[in-house]
Amino acid sequence: MMAGTSMDGIDAALVEITGSGIDARITFRGFRCCPYRAWIHERLMRVAHGEPVPAGEISELDFIVGGLFAEAAVSCVAELGAKLGEIDLIASHGQTIYHQGTRIGDRVPSTLQIGEAAVIAERTGAPVVSDFRTADVAAGGEGAPLVPYFDFVFLRDPNVSRAAQNIGGIANVTYLPAGCGLGDVIAFDTGPGNMLIDAAASRLTQGRLACDLDGEMASRGEVSQALLQRLLEYTFYTRRPPKTAGREQFGARYLEEVVSMPEAKALSAEDVIATLTALTAESIARSYRDFLPRKIDEIILSGGGAANPVLFEMIERAVGRPVRRFDEFGVPGDAKEAVAFALLGSETARGVPSNVPSATGAAHPAVLGKISLPSHWR
Repeated sequence: MMAGTSMDGIDAALVEITGSGIDARITFRGFRCCPYRAWIHERLMRVAHGEPVPAGEISELDFIVGGLFAEAAVSCVAELGAKLGEIDLIASHGQTIYHQGTRIGDRVPSTLQIGEAAVIAERTGAPVVSDFRTADVAAGGEGAPLVPYFDFVFLRDPNVSRAAQNIGGIANVTYLPAGCGLGDVIAFDTGPGNMLIDAAASRLTQGRLACDLDGEMASRGEVSQALLQRLLEYTFYTRRPPKTAGREQFGARYLEEVVSMPEAKALSAEDVIATLTALTAESIARSYRDFLPRKIDEIILSGGGAANPVLFEMIERAVGRPVRRFDEFGVPGDAKEAVAFALLGSETARGVPSNVPSATGAAHPAVLGKISLPSHWR
């Protein structure tokens, strides 16, 4: 189960896994998305935006979100025709409310995902692996990205060099050279994905829209090259990997900076959305040029951004390579991250490290996550 930086709900996938590492065989059984209720979304966003909240509220949210993850597991299993007693393991990424992978001044790197695993285990009767990012941070890594291990197992090819590009709230890439080993994988966050576009759509329509569905606003606007070039000056884009990003870099505060820039003030809402959509595409293309080998045979696109036809076309033009959708590989693109964490949970239960130090910057491989057992587990 996975909840992303958009904080719109919980993705749950039912998966069968045999074997480990490159011998793992992953069978996708089904997927469900369980949207958050409006009140929980609002509370989570308040915390994520850095508003001062008492420790008691974060503690309460931890247990509330844990209950919602448990509900998602139960409903997913039931709707897909399985039984809870058949579930060997639940892998829960939880909901990130803070992530800072690098030291800033005196503040040490840290990450926090909520969604209490003990609650999930108690209500489902299944062992739960959770809190995947902290072991990598403890090993000197940025705690992200973690999906590259899945990309390596699922998408590597002996003859084709691939860039697996995911576009959620944040955009991230995994580069898989033809015939690669795990140590050859390069992965990092390329910059904003849907986060800025969604926030701008909400702000510029006074809350009427939560996102630019199907790129409709962007399709009616024109990209401002002046604003785009100003945005591409942000130092994140020139920082060498490993690197990660989140709301701390591209959240509501950054959007306020964007709309107050002189280059943005005369633009229509549609022009701003079109320019932010182009920013996602151009920052991806720039990352490829600056930090990846020249040989990229194809790009595999996943995440919510893959459903935006305007963004899809902008990426194709910007990178100049064939772009395929992840769905072609037998798993819906929206389900990819949930399936990825199923594999990571399986590896944790086997005691197998599943971070990719070349991607996260960790000093060594690490077994990710913590295991919570239900009361009557045998």
